[in-house]
Formats: sequence, C-alpha cells, structure tokens
Amino acid sequence: MWKLHPVHMPKKPGYALNNIRIMALVSGGGSNLQALLDAEKNGALEGGNISIVVSDRPGVYALERAQAAGVPALTAAPDKTISGKLRRQELSDRILDLAETYRIGLIVLAGFLSILAGEIIQRYSGKIINLHPSLLPKFGGDGMYGERVHRAVLEAGEKESGCTVHLVDAGTDTGPILLQRRVPVQPDDTPGSLAVRIHKQEHIAIVEAVKIMVQKLS
Repeated sequence: MWKLHPVHMPKKPGYALNNIRIMALVSGGGSNLQALLDAEKNGALEGGNISIVVSDRPGVYALERAQAAGVPALTAAPDKTISGKLRRQELSDRILDLAETYRIGLIVLAGFLSILAGEIIQRYSGKIINLHPSLLPKFGGDGMYGERVHRAVLEAGEKESGCTVHLVDAGTDTGPILLQRRVPVQPDDTPGSLAVRIHKQEHIAIVEAVKIMVQKLS
C-alpha cells in the first residue's frame, strides 16, 4: 500500500548521463541533507546528483530544504496499522519502488530513523550508506540514535566519540565502515554539547562519503 505524499515535485534541470542519481532519506531537520545540497551546488559531489528526498515523517524541515533547492520531496510514512517487522518491510518496499522509478544509483541515509529491510538491501547491496553518530562498532544497533547515543557515550566514560559512515547490510549499523571522524569528549560535556561538535563532523563526513561512493560507482 502506497502512502507517498508529494510535498514538492518540480521538474529537475537536465543532468549528465554519467551522473549518479542519489536518493536522500531523512527524518528531521536535515542539516546533513543541507551539507549535501550545498556540496552539489558547489560542484563538490563530483558527479553526484541529489535527485529525490524522502522523509518517513511528515512536516520535517528537511523537506523544506529540499523544496528550496528544487529537489523532489516526498513523505513515506510507516503504516502504523501493521506490526513492526511487516511495517519495516512494507516501507522498505515502497522506497525500493521509488528508487527504481527515479533510477537511483545511491541511497544515502542522512538522519533516517526507520530501518530498511528485505529486497532493497539485496537490490542495492553496496549502494546504500548510513551516517551514525558514534564510532562504530561502539554504540550502534537497534534503539541507538540521536541523544541516546551521546548519553551512552558519556555514561560509558569514553574519551572520544564522533561519527561513522558505513555501508548498509541486513543488520543494524553492522555494515562495512567507509570513514569515521573523531572528536574528544570534554569533562563537562552533556549529550547536547557533544552532539553539537559531532554534527559539525557529520556534515563533513557525509559529503566525503558520498564523493567516495560516486567515484566508486561511476
């Protein structure tokens, strides 16, 4: 069952045939998406083209960022009438249909809170990357996102943290690591202050990772 709700669906400008078309999956404010949009505008994605943005939550600011950049934006909300595993599968299948429709070459999870499952993992093997706010394999897995990660880092007494971009596989935060960026943990850090410093590194990491993937897939 499709539950894709158009937010802004302009016709995109022409693009080179050898460009890698990118789908960005988001759930919130979209600061990492903005880093990618800015990088594309400045020519820094080296052949990567943000072709569609999909949110699993309606009304998030990331959709407005896409609209401002002239990128097609959709909301694909999970179907809450079905159970957890089936819900995850059904949402993933809709995203796969959309990716194939838009001839997507790379899927980027840029702050996407839903977990992909099923055929999309096989069909796009080696072509899905995720940004996680810790130094994996530490502080990953089901339920580890956002402030929960930073709080766990502080409670564990870690001396450093950071962010990881990794390939997505059938597990949760278990795929091969592409790159990491590190920040020190300060004695007076709170989850919020640690998050601010890591966010700055995320914006760099997501662009660098997309460049790596575009070069690899071109």
